[in-house]
Amino acid sequence: MRVAMLSTIAWRTPPRHYGPWETIVYLLTEGLLKRGINVTLYATKDSITSGKLVGVCSKGYEEDKRIIPKVWECLHISELFEHGDEYDIIHNHFDFLPLTYMHMTKTPVLTTIHGFSNPGILPVYEKYNNKAYYVAISNADRNPKLNYIATIYHGIDLSQFTFREKQGDYLLFFGRIHPDKGTKECIDVALKTGRRLIMAGIIQDNQYYKKEIEPFIDNKNILYVGSVGPEKRNMLLGNAYALLHPIKFEEPFGLSVVEAMACGTPVIAYRRGSMDEIIVHRRTGFLVDNLDEMIGMLDEIKRIDRIECRRWVEERFSYERMVDEYISVYKKIISENKQKDKKPWGYYRVLSDKDDHKVKRIVVYPGECLSYQKHFQREEHWYVVKGEGKAIINSKEKLLRKGISIDIPKGVWHRIINTSDNDLVIIEIQTGEYLKESDVVRREDKYGRGEAEKKMAV
Repeated sequence: MRVAMLSTIAWRTPPRHYGPWETIVYLLTEGLLKRGINVTLYATKDSITSGKLVGVCSKGYEEDKRIIPKVWECLHISELFEHGDEYDIIHNHFDFLPLTYMHMTKTPVLTTIHGFSNPGILPVYEKYNNKAYYVAISNADRNPKLNYIATIYHGIDLSQFTFREKQGDYLLFFGRIHPDKGTKECIDVALKTGRRLIMAGIIQDNQYYKKEIEPFIDNKNILYVGSVGPEKRNMLLGNAYALLHPIKFEEPFGLSVVEAMACGTPVIAYRRGSMDEIIVHRRTGFLVDNLDEMIGMLDEIKRIDRIECRRWVEERFSYERMVDEYISVYKKIISENKQKDKKPWGYYRVLSDKDDHKVKRIVVYPGECLSYQKHFQREEHWYVVKGEGKAIINSKEKLLRKGISIDIPKGVWHRIINTSDNDLVIIEIQTGEYLKESDVVRREDKYGRGEAEKKMAV
């Protein structure tokens, strides 16, 4: 199996300090390589991997502000897709933009959606909904308009997180300094309870930091230690009394939450997004709805068994489990694409092929249509199993929807059109003495096929 792994170029892969997407790409890449899978990592030139590295951008644009992001993003993505046919699968971790390059290759593209940064990006995912494969990182982050092949939770390298049985004495905020993450709310908890607070993470909103965070930093009871690397992260997470996570958005996952629990540190989080999939209420922490409830649970932290936090992560959030699940998805996609006969309008799969009959499962993409055609040596029977559209039979329209069946005699002009926003799925049964594709005469074709046949048919 040959896998092209597309990382971002915001940060190095793996990141030196901050970079959750790049962290997951690195762990997945190295895990696949350990399983004997041939992986080529497309990332910044200074990235690190045990496999083959392809890079066009010298370093992350967040680390070198002289780099123009859009210029190098385009060069980075095109470098992969220009070589796309060399791989069995392309695994995209670069958000929506690489989807627009899909037609440069026949290789199937799997996209891990690391959350939706803005509702405005959804139209791109919708456009390629039936042509790409999507993985969600939590059930909470699944968008009802999209089809997903799986939900795969992120995994962490447990060897990087030391379990500490002894409870610490400070509260910890670990994440982006941004209103969405509730940094100011953590300060409010510390001020109202008299507890010490340490904050770590990149400053993503400077105005917010200057106005809401910096005035309260006294480097004694409220400290900001910046964005930290792996060693200090392990120390901070493991020695905390509790991690506070008062998020103000529907968080897709939350790596810091899992990392804290891996060290044995319980988490108190707002009940939003994926939190109830990651935290076991009263076993590994607490889910609350507001600041007062968060404060009220602080004394209850003592009742949490820290070893239970570690066990929960070992059971559910190891990177080895993540790698296994992605391998299963890769195999499913590759097998599915080998069985498909892909066309510009969709694809079909032959379910049965005998001398006197052939059965196909035909999938027509939204807005697409088959050619207007006829057959001289076979008859067809269509049965709609999913979706809506219409059939054109000798210039007459007939509605297609689930449960409807239509007979197509020999010599009758016909076509299928998907008029909906979802796949149209039809079971086609062919009968006759000759069932080869050469028994097709096209009169009209959206994709320019069969020009010679059209002339013969006029």
